[in-house]
Amino acid sequence: MNPNALSKLGLAVNHISVDCVVLGLSDSTLYVLLIKRGVDEKGNTIYDYKLPGGLIYTDEDLDDAASRVLQELTGVRNLHMMQFKAFGSRDRISERDAQWLQESLDDNVKALVTIGYVALGRIGRKLNLHNAGNEVCWVPVNEALKMDLAFDHKTIITEALKAVRHNADADPAVLYTLLPAKFTALQLRMLYEFIYNKDIDVRNFKKKMMQLAYIEPLNEYEQGVAHRAARYYRFNRVKYKKSRRGTE
Repeated sequence: MNPNALSKLGLAVNHISVDCVVLGLSDSTLYVLLIKRGVDEKGNTIYDYKLPGGLIYTDEDLDDAASRVLQELTGVRNLHMMQFKAFGSRDRISERDAQWLQESLDDNVKALVTIGYVALGRIGRKLNLHNAGNEVCWVPVNEALKMDLAFDHKTIITEALKAVRHNADADPAVLYTLLPAKFTALQLRMLYEFIYNKDIDVRNFKKKMMQLAYIEPLNEYEQGVAHRAARYYRFNRVKYKKSRRGTE
């Protein structure tokens, strides 16, 4: 029996999707990748924003689905993504979401379970967006969490940040994938404040940072800035691995 027939009988029909939370850092601000969607309601087009996501094909694995969906919707490819949580609340589909699903899938979707994936990348390098037929944009995370996002995507973003925080506790190196090859102490501190959602004392942070052998100071400074030029640092992965072996 096909899904539409089951729907007519009043039975619950579950669809499985993936949603991708792609985070990037730029100008000491943490951004999330969003897509603008259109909902045609009685001739009026209503726009809101959503995470890159889509249904899983029956012949593909979850990880493959996440990579495919992200590439199809945004043009981003070859980005390592981590599965972090499933979302299946009964009330995660609003009337507007149901209408959009009806128009997109030609199916009366009553329940939609999604698997959340999170990825970290450097804006301007790996995450140069291509024209994939969608209006894709980077939005500061703090702003995104105040927007009227589709489905429960604000919850998914919040949970993704928790997952990144948990991984960073176990392996701080994951955070450096967000930073440029050379970064300032301010950029590193702001990143920690965004991820851990708390203010960090400047002096204590700088002191602890300088005690880490794998954060190397460079003989380079910011150029063309109105304030006092900040020094650049870099993350030395070899030294980091050596320091990790010493703690295991």
